[in-house]
Amino acid sequence: MSETIVKHIDDLPFQPVPQAEATYVKWVFSPKDEVPNFSMRIFRIEAGGKIPEHSHPWEHEILVLRGRGKIRIGDREFEVGEGNAIYIPPNEPHEYYAYEEILFLCMIPNEGVPPELR
Repeated sequence: MSETIVKHIDDLPFQPVPQAEATYVKWVFSPKDEVPNFSMRIFRIEAGGKIPEHSHPWEHEILVLRGRGKIRIGDREFEVGEGNAIYIPPNEPHEYYAYEEILFLCMIPNEGVPPELR
């Protein structure tokens, strides 16, 4: 059974994201924390950095905390900034580009978490 967990994001390290440019992630919650359904990440993409096109069989929800950038989902592009919330459906190709440093929260189901974080 899950217990209540309280963390401070400043205590969590950013780690480079493989296959991305100038992009870092910190895992706030993952299955290692024994959370039953969803994992929470914070991404930081430096100005000019990007996460190249990819897709996967799970959805995710994003909340831009600061900065500005562009996200392409399928054949549509969206200019995004602080306060924008984005839903990306399963299997939809998507990519990110940062005009300036951008920080966003990203929630995914635990099935999307890499094995080393389970």
